[in-house]
Amino acid sequence: CIKKKRSAQLTLLAALFINDFPHLRRGIQSRSRQKNRDFWMHSINTSVSFHSRLISGLLFSGDNSQKLSRNYMDYLCFRTLCCKGPPPPRPEYDVVCIGLMGSGKTSLLSRLCSEATDNIVPTTGFSIKAVPFQNAILNVKELGGADSIKKYWSRYYQGSQGVVFILDSASSEEDLEVARTELHSALQHPQLCTLPFLILANHQDKPAARSVQEIKKYFELEPLARGKSWILEGSTVDNMDVVKESFGQLIHLLEEKDHEIGRI
Repeated sequence: CIKKKRSAQLTLLAALFINDFPHLRRGIQSRSRQKNRDFWMHSINTSVSFHSRLISGLLFSGDNSQKLSRNYMDYLCFRTLCCKGPPPPRPEYDVVCIGLMGSGKTSLLSRLCSEATDNIVPTTGFSIKAVPFQNAILNVKELGGADSIKKYWSRYYQGSQGVVFILDSASSEEDLEVARTELHSALQHPQLCTLPFLILANHQDKPAARSVQEIKKYFELEPLARGKSWILEGSTVDNMDVVKESFGQLIHLLEEKDHEIGRI
């Protein structure tokens, strides 16, 4: 007798579950035309009145009502856990990261990916990292900054949607001038000139570091980058919150550009 009651309860819960998901109902209806049509359609149609009557508390009384109410709560929990769709995929953007050797590109990107930075070596050629953020994923192509590699940078620009330029704010005057030249070249390159730029004045924790305002003036960013989408921020590998905020601003610019393209 107990087994029969339990079987009846499970049948009703299954019917209720099927009724809530039309694609399952359609599949069962199709199958029921071949086998056992009457039983399945009866169960499904019963679930509609069962659902409303169970909620109003009019279906059963006493112990049976409590047991079925518990079963109904189990069904609701199962439906919530099992039938909740996956979160929407985060958008992905392809970004190129450039800067002179020793500017700290690899260290910053490794920290953003929660990787160890104890044995960082200069990048030879290029490397690609998928850097995750809450609202997007940046596929960052980091190009080595050695003199023998810089002349090939432009070969890797194609397909980029944004640019990260990292400079050593505590470098010598000579290296700072080279960085200035390279940034100007990137800002005016046909494949990059319309893209959002994130410029990081890195190593702000060093005594010889220039301030963001000093970098902005020295690099002549106001006249050169007028009309472009760009961000200039200070950074240090010991304060990743600031770095993440800076990348968050870049993602915002990338999203805005996406919307502009969508409106065209």
